[in-house]
Amino acid sequence: MTTAKFRLEHDLLGDRQVPAASYYGVHTLRALENFPITGTPISIYPELVKSLAWIKQAAALANCELGLLDAQRCEAIVAACIEIAEGKLHDQFVVDVIQGGAGTSTNMNANEVIANRALELMGHERGEYQYLHPNEQVNMGQSTNDVYPSALKLATWYGIFGLVGAMAQLRAAFEAKASEFKDVLKMGRTQLQDAVPMTLGQEFSTYAVMLGEDEERLREASLLICELNLGATAIGTGITAHPDYAALVIRRLREITGIPVVTAVNLVEATQDCGAFVQLSGVLKRVAVKLSKTCNDLRLLSSGPRAGLGEINLPPMQAGSSIMPGKVNPVIPEVVNQIAFEVIGNDLTVSFAAEAGQLQLNAFEPIIAHSLFKSIQHLRNGCFVLAERCVKGITANVDHLRASVENSIGIVTALNPYIGYANATSIAQEAHATGAGVYEIVLQRGLLSKSQLDEILRPEVLTRPGPIKLPPAA
Repeated sequence: MTTAKFRLEHDLLGDRQVPAASYYGVHTLRALENFPITGTPISIYPELVKSLAWIKQAAALANCELGLLDAQRCEAIVAACIEIAEGKLHDQFVVDVIQGGAGTSTNMNANEVIANRALELMGHERGEYQYLHPNEQVNMGQSTNDVYPSALKLATWYGIFGLVGAMAQLRAAFEAKASEFKDVLKMGRTQLQDAVPMTLGQEFSTYAVMLGEDEERLREASLLICELNLGATAIGTGITAHPDYAALVIRRLREITGIPVVTAVNLVEATQDCGAFVQLSGVLKRVAVKLSKTCNDLRLLSSGPRAGLGEINLPPMQAGSSIMPGKVNPVIPEVVNQIAFEVIGNDLTVSFAAEAGQLQLNAFEPIIAHSLFKSIQHLRNGCFVLAERCVKGITANVDHLRASVENSIGIVTALNPYIGYANATSIAQEAHATGAGVYEIVLQRGLLSKSQLDEILRPEVLTRPGPIKLPPAA
């Protein structure tokens, strides 16, 4: 085994010394020098690294079946890919997440790491590419232009269902609160003004329903993600690949991953079109917008605790001020709000990147990938945090909520069918001018008896449709 610190590798630009201990090679080295952009390597997204390995494994098996790759090299490539898919050598995937070249540096990085590990398994030294070459064998029948977008789709498929699972957990937390608060009467509001009564359970159930709807939208988006251009090679014509390769590699990839991938109907179109990524990004933005609206509500409903609405209590997570003793802030909803702002920005980035593609290829898929992966990962983490460190610990200020209803001018709307619009308007005006309660004014004017009022203002009557019929007087 060599003890040298460097090995000499060659590419079209000339010779370069590569660290002998590295599994990556000269192409990756140049990418490291060219793209010191974020300081974040692609290994931060392990599903992307695994997806690259799965594709290279499937390609090797397909090419071997077609008689284009000998069994020894195929077995070594497959073994190396399996190790990487199991989490090994991820530290060797070092190119920056933002890179020029439409993902070529990422594909080269994968080819070199797999080749050098396969060489070791065959009993050779790293860099002895005469026995197994990163481009000749590991990249056989492939191009960055079909490997990279296919790997992005595999990785996002796993990300989608990871996010769906997190959203389901948050939805369950809201559903539990909706059940807990089903009989807690409160005032609903429109435009921040008192509207009509509802239950706190009804309010919390809407947050659960919104999440459930978006879980379905994500599942729908996953269907397009399963359509791959693998086998397209450079621009979709399949040049350098065997005529049967595209079908075989997809079949092998389905077997390896369990993902229901299919070959795109038109590989030329599929190689240049980023529509599936745009659609997914739009759904992620939809999730973010609705999550942020929910968190806005939680912050508003818990505002105060004495000089605000103060209708619910969020569980205290940390001290809220370095100067104001006793202050506790809604830090969990705040962090989810910020995730939403990021996701909305990421969607704009994806939109610009997809639009900027030219002719037969989109060169900007790396920033699309980085944006989507961040959005998925941060939304997933945000859902878990919101469920566990906020929603599950929310309590209701029941007496305060009930008093607000009884003191609200808004309940006059519920009385309108019984006392008429003119009377209801007059009562609302008097209540607003004097500060007296609607309940009190109705009794003073003798428009309804106390028993009739109490019957009309029961939660089950106030908060759902029902027949308009004056209750009998006591």
